[in-house]
Amino acid sequence: MNKTVELQDLGLRDYKDTWDYQEALFKSIVDAKIKNRREALNLATHNYFLFVEHPHVYTLGKSGDMSNLLVDETELSKKGATFYKVNRGGDITYHGPGQIVGYPILDLDNFFTDIHKYLRFLEEMIILTLAEYGLKAERSPGETGVWLDVGTPFARKICAMGVRASRWVTMHGFALNVNADLGYFDHMIPCGIRGKAVTSLHVELGQKEVNIEDVKEKLLKHFTILFEAGMTLKESVS
Repeated sequence: MNKTVELQDLGLRDYKDTWDYQEALFKSIVDAKIKNRREALNLATHNYFLFVEHPHVYTLGKSGDMSNLLVDETELSKKGATFYKVNRGGDITYHGPGQIVGYPILDLDNFFTDIHKYLRFLEEMIILTLAEYGLKAERSPGETGVWLDVGTPFARKICAMGVRASRWVTMHGFALNVNADLGYFDHMIPCGIRGKAVTSLHVELGQKEVNIEDVKEKLLKHFTILFEAGMTLKESVS
């Protein structure tokens, strides 16, 4: 089993370009697994973890309801935003500058073959990271992601999640609001859940801006512990 994960920080990158890149990495792992099985090989498969920020974009998952996007194409264009239907689970979400988006593309055969455990570990990574900033983040029963003040009238989501898995290979992932412009969430019903607010780390801490690189460092620390993974860094990504 190969528990080494290659980290790639893509910086600010177009959503569709990144999606295509994810698909290519995902396919390379699946193809390697198929070849291993067909030719009775036992070659190691690769694992990747992508960090990225996207320009303003709304994405709708396979089970999503288009009515949860509250603006039309013209309004989206005026706001400098794009829209895509995607092949992850979940409903509608927003990505934009000031948000850490993480795409683990893992062969879970290298770790554990349990998609629910995988999601819980991603949530735990976020919860432990936010605890380092003095925030008590939680899971909300029946609602994937990470929340604050669950079970109160002030419940608010700080991290959305949606994944796809095939042959135990994962793609898509999480979106953690760090310095996000929360006004963009007003143009949708976040994750299709009415009456729940959205927040960002800088708002919760009462800061103008949180150092996003520090947050990434903490996320990776908890990821490597939870998944018992080793991390290598790809220095530059075209």
